[in-house]
Amino acid sequence: MKTTLITRLEKYSFGVCTEVADRVGISSTSLRKVFIYASFLTLGSPLVLYFTLAFWMQIRQHFNRRPSIWDL
Repeated sequence: MKTTLITRLEKYSFGVCTEVADRVGISSTSLRKVFIYASFLTLGSPLVLYFTLAFWMQIRQHFNRRPSIWDL
């Protein structure tokens, strides 16, 4: 159970930093560090932005799905 929880957490939580870093053109590791440091300095307010981006990515994934002939 613990390994499935960790696997799901890594899959969904680290996808935000990776996608944003790819679009901006920086390494995802440095962006993760920025989120962590900013969260400590501002008492967690960047986490609101992070969770908003994660939610938006999930919603966008559902709307961008193109139906194929096999979905009928």
